[in-house]
Amino acid sequence: MESTKALPVAVIGAGPVGLAAAAHLLERGLEPLVFEAGPTAGTAIDRWRHIRLFSPWRFNLDAAALRLLEAHRWEAPRLTALPYGGELVDNYLTPLAALPEISSRLQTGARVVAISRQGLDKTHVRNRDAAPYLVRVEHGDGETRDHTVAAVIDASGTWSRRNPLGVSGLPALGEDAAGDRISGPLPDVTGRDRADFAGRRVLVVGAGHSAANTLISLAGLAKDEPDTRIFWVVRGASAEKVYGGGDADGLPARGQLGARVRRLVEAGRIELLTGFGIAALKDTPSGVIVDAVDGRTVEADVVIPCTGFRPDLEMLRELRLDLDPAVEAPRQLGPLIDPEFHSCGTVPPHGAKLLAHPDKDFYIVGMKSYGRAPTFLLATGYEQVRSVVAALAGDREAADAVQLELPETGVCSTDAGSSCGVPGPAAADSDGEVICCAAPEPVLVGFPAGLSRGRSAGN
Repeated sequence: MESTKALPVAVIGAGPVGLAAAAHLLERGLEPLVFEAGPTAGTAIDRWRHIRLFSPWRFNLDAAALRLLEAHRWEAPRLTALPYGGELVDNYLTPLAALPEISSRLQTGARVVAISRQGLDKTHVRNRDAAPYLVRVEHGDGETRDHTVAAVIDASGTWSRRNPLGVSGLPALGEDAAGDRISGPLPDVTGRDRADFAGRRVLVVGAGHSAANTLISLAGLAKDEPDTRIFWVVRGASAEKVYGGGDADGLPARGQLGARVRRLVEAGRIELLTGFGIAALKDTPSGVIVDAVDGRTVEADVVIPCTGFRPDLEMLRELRLDLDPAVEAPRQLGPLIDPEFHSCGTVPPHGAKLLAHPDKDFYIVGMKSYGRAPTFLLATGYEQVRSVVAALAGDREAADAVQLELPETGVCSTDAGSSCGVPGPAAADSDGEVICCAAPEPVLVGFPAGLSRGRSAGN
């Protein structure tokens, strides 16, 4: 960053990982400029505020952010407690964003739509490393403006792009046309969204913790609204991965989650259909008819997609990226997080070296760094940004000294198209940033038990 050291470092997304990056930049004497697409910090997590994380507070707080808060006499929560998404926002992210050191550098209602090198498209290489970055932002006042920065840390998460319902990575036939029958991920079925599900036929799609949280909430709703009927379809031959590690899980709340779903299925309160790959949806006056590849059908009034998330790479088209062809994570990281071979706890600690791209001083961190892999942990994102910021500050020794102590995760890998837990920390009863082991793919140690990716919130 020597040639552009007078410029700020752009941070995209004001979720847990984005604000942590800002705190580390400040500690290193670097100037952060944080862009958040939503109206407030943690907007994505706020959408699943009703979800309880299955990781305690001590795994969901970043060290640099904690030091900054404590300097302002912030009162820490009980570190062994399991927070809800709303508590993560209200008791941590909102106070952090309100600190003068952060608020003066945070722009909300600021959606990043493109990133490039100033004066250079991606085909030009001469003096590329010396050129500053140009970040194009759509601001809330209706104007689109370009910002010149020294480096970019993309912590925008994956919450805005859910995986489709269909097999083969594509939307099912008719999926777009049936959009009015498809809810958002991790709806608050017993609270603000209750009217959309009470007394209706509800189809939950997915084999991760997001699905588990949603199913448990729906079963609670059905107690008060007995006409509510719950269908659950999974692509795999069984739901054992959702039932999880039980008592062997290092995050007890997550182990209990799977056990509760198993009991509901065995009691007949949830109708489980396995081996159900969705081929087509057809919206009719009486409901949406969902066809499986093998010819089976199920009719519902509303479909809840718990299918996980994928990164939005459109704004990065003018950058030189090196992505794993399978999971769309940085190429060196991809094999280490591939869900066919790894679960949350088997991913080694990693930092700037594995997150680097051909365009120098550009990094994707947080849930988005895991691409389509569903097992991100919030604590992993904090270690990522600590290392990345050290690299930007020229402290290569600190950047390379990565370490992370995580709990045993039990069984948390998922089959394709499912969510290991959303957006964004690990959660317990109704998760949301956010994540299987930390996630709502959203965020994020992990995101909620319903978000298998801990999805960090943001752009």
